[in-house]
Amino acid sequence: MAKPANGKKTRAQPTTASSPKRILVIDIGGTKMKMLASGQTEPRKAPSGRKFTPNQLVTEVREAAKGWKWDAISIGYPGLVGDQGPRSEPGNLGFGWVGFDYASAFGCPVRIMNDAAMQALGSYEGGRMLFVGLGTGFGSALIADNVLVMLELGALPSANGTPLGETLGQQGRKRLGRKAWRRIVLDTLPALMHAFVADYVVVGGGNAKEFKELPPGVRMGHNLTAFRGGFRLWHVDDVPTMRVDGPPPPATSPPQEWRVI
Repeated sequence: MAKPANGKKTRAQPTTASSPKRILVIDIGGTKMKMLASGQTEPRKAPSGRKFTPNQLVTEVREAAKGWKWDAISIGYPGLVGDQGPRSEPGNLGFGWVGFDYASAFGCPVRIMNDAAMQALGSYEGGRMLFVGLGTGFGSALIADNVLVMLELGALPSANGTPLGETLGQQGRKRLGRKAWRRIVLDTLPALMHAFVADYVVVGGGNAKEFKELPPGVRMGHNLTAFRGGFRLWHVDDVPTMRVDGPPPPATSPPQEWRVI
């Protein structure tokens, strides 16, 4: 269901016998990280921030998740992700995320996906869905016919030339004020829905709570959808897995026919 940075489409498949039974999902945000394990009902949290590093992530997870058991981990990462994990440092956290050996650090298999894509994966209910995340930044992803495509809509220019991510993210909200910021978001969402010919738009992220009413075709995402996406991530057939015994073998893609979706 995902389309990683190498351009390969990823498609969901039924659960196999090799899928882990117990999964820990970690959703990393700009000010805090949240986690939830299989069989648990209440997420646990820990602070993140601009000095937060992957070593701190491992330490905080081990402390916050005491008493929980898991066989594999899903991580929602606020940045670009490739086959070997993060491929760019996040703008709102510390450094060292690219090239870090997550599987060895946690002692179990790890799958990493962009945080907006993971929320989209958990929000999808069929058809053609556009997901946007209103948080510290502006995340986005498109799912059509169970094919997930990562987007970087935050790089598009807004009306005044400022990147859309700076306008619709946390900095834009503070600079513009809540009223003006909400008006711009409400004007932007229908335009994006129309541009991507989406059946519906799902809005997630910490700042989604600023809206009591949304335009037709736009609905609010649930705050647990990132965890649902993290659990679903291990039921997707060709997402790379970081393993304790070394990097995954090179991915091979079967020939695919053209389709219109």
